[in-house]
Amino acid sequence: MNKGEKSIFRCQQCGYESFRWLGRCPDCGGWNTLVEEVFSVERKYSLRPEEHSRPLPISQIDIEESKVRYKVGMPEFDRVVGGGIVPGSLILVGGEPGIGKSTLLLQIANLLSSNYGKVLYISAEESTYQIKLRANRLSTISSNLLLVSETDLEEISKHIAEIQPKVVIIDSIQTINDYNITSTPGSISQVRECTSHLMRLAKREEIAILIVGHVTKGGILAGPKVLEHIVDTVLYLEGERYNFYRILRSVKNRFGSTNELGIFKMEEKGLVEVSNPSALFLSEKPEYISGSVVSATFEGSRPILVEIQALVSDSNFGIPRRINTGLDYNRVLLNLAVLEKREGYSLQSQDIHVSIAGGIKVFEPALDLAVIVAVASSFKDIPVDSSSIIFGEVGLAGEVRMVNYAERRIQEALKMGFKRCIIPWGNLKNVDHLPRKEDFQIEGVKTVHRAIELSLKSNNKS
Repeated sequence: MNKGEKSIFRCQQCGYESFRWLGRCPDCGGWNTLVEEVFSVERKYSLRPEEHSRPLPISQIDIEESKVRYKVGMPEFDRVVGGGIVPGSLILVGGEPGIGKSTLLLQIANLLSSNYGKVLYISAEESTYQIKLRANRLSTISSNLLLVSETDLEEISKHIAEIQPKVVIIDSIQTINDYNITSTPGSISQVRECTSHLMRLAKREEIAILIVGHVTKGGILAGPKVLEHIVDTVLYLEGERYNFYRILRSVKNRFGSTNELGIFKMEEKGLVEVSNPSALFLSEKPEYISGSVVSATFEGSRPILVEIQALVSDSNFGIPRRINTGLDYNRVLLNLAVLEKREGYSLQSQDIHVSIAGGIKVFEPALDLAVIVAVASSFKDIPVDSSSIIFGEVGLAGEVRMVNYAERRIQEALKMGFKRCIIPWGNLKNVDHLPRKEDFQIEGVKTVHRAIELSLKSNNKS
């Protein structure tokens, strides 16, 4: 080790630092995860600002409206990022391999380059020939879209300084390498330092930079947790790899809401926006089948109608199974416990499967009542009226609690042609003013017992 260099052992899972090698990380408990890294203690960043800023009254800071945001032209994406991409922002896009991250970003790059000027697409994993093949398939060819295959951070900085693009897309951050750091690409030090370098570059030059991040087997972004703190926005592209639908979800956004989601459909020519997700998720809903209930969830600024499906069957094993898809597993178990304890349902010997049709994931408590009614419907083999919609949070005493945005959920049900809403009693005072059709009914319930009674009464076979 040369003079001016320092050696440290860093955990590749959590970033824990030690001056000596350890077999097990004391912080995260990972075995054989500490790797030696050598770096110069005299190293200085090349992006040191030439002039230091001075404090100004907030009233004297001007905002040019023309530079506030770049409208991509994909309403679903623009909604998720808060209305458009802010110049000088750093956006991290994560998702499982093959989910469509590169496809989405190539479409975004084409739209931005057509409307705002030069966009630089830097691929550290594919050649420019491979990207051109994808661009031909997606019909995303713009003269202002520039491609380069590069992994060296210094060369990337030179390209950006030379071209002066409006937006830069880097795919992916785990393969970018800073040769001033001795660790391998993808290590915690490399990911952290490269991201910090790009953040300073984005702020100084007012260039919007979008970077792709890999995810681990656990579904979280690979690299240090500080990676999510450095960037301005964190987006996740979700969905089953062999399903047509993709959901773009914002988990952090300094320039907008973190509850927004965009819904896309994967087709031959790329990701196509779904403007009416409620119609999409209910398009294949079965008629007169027990265990199927429509509910209303609220994501960001819009309500979405989803179908809750439940299947209760006799268990062939000593321990009954509880299988859940798309819902919070612990809340489903809580709802089943309420159904057993408060309503006397004997579910100890039953396998119970609960899912949301369409592949969407929802963790909102407002779906509690729909889950309970769906399980009760399947257990008794009594269908719920297909023109009804049910939502409400359920407490441990079996009471039905208020939810937010009840009026917006009901308006969505009206738009989709539903004729009956079963909602929490406490929300009735908030929806009395809503204009509605004569045959549309809104019924408030205080208990789970009353909700099940109203839901199954009209279709009781007995």
